[in-house]
Amino acid sequence: MARTHGTKELWLEALRADGPAFLAALKEAEPATPVPSCPGWTAVDLAHHLGSVYRWVNMHVVRGMTDKPDRSYSDVAAEPAAPDPVDWCQAQLSALIGTLEVLDPEMPAWNWAPRAKNVAFWQRRMAWETTVHRWDAQMAIGRAEPVDLRFAVDGVSEVVDTWLPAGRRIGRTDAQGVVALQATDADQAWHLRLRGEGFALLDTDTIFDDDDVPARALAAGSASDVMLALWGRVAFDALDVSGDETLLDALRVGR
Repeated sequence: MARTHGTKELWLEALRADGPAFLAALKEAEPATPVPSCPGWTAVDLAHHLGSVYRWVNMHVVRGMTDKPDRSYSDVAAEPAAPDPVDWCQAQLSALIGTLEVLDPEMPAWNWAPRAKNVAFWQRRMAWETTVHRWDAQMAIGRAEPVDLRFAVDGVSEVVDTWLPAGRRIGRTDAQGVVALQATDADQAWHLRLRGEGFALLDTDTIFDDDDVPARALAAGSASDVMLALWGRVAFDALDVSGDETLLDALRVGR
């Protein structure tokens, strides 16, 4: 398995690019425009959701503490936004970027994953929250653009090194076997062993015993498509899939 580690510079570069692209798509859409990749949501729902995420993270990431913040995201999201939700979201984005730019990635900060409790988690997470919803907003106006190659590889890594170990799957949790993901345009591969609710990230050089692994699957495609499939934005059949395709359902995360 090739491990790719992002940096503060990579994540903030993506946030500065995809944040304005997200807002531009929302400004083009009517507030009630449905978001096909988020069933039941409209364009204004996207603005309120992402603006609330930005505000909540900006409230707790500066504390320098690893204990869980007193105010939950749901509390912040329940508060009414400004009369123009898109302008309000833009203000929250600007404030968050200003905060994340000046904070040391190693500064202590709570997070929900089995990872180091530091600001770097949120610099990465906010970049990816924005990129996924940028794709959603563009899908709502019929012009979804793929994720930048260099950043997309980090997005696949975030799913397998953060979301899956944290147990934040939305797919089946009874799968058994090894799944290989391959980003064909980046020469990157990830091998994952599923044991029901258990999960392990394996090295590419691991020798698999057929008696030990009851089923396997391979999904290969561009790094952008692999990342979008993990997030449920495109179907896994948009990739080149072989083996037991049902195993892939166990890798889906997020909304």
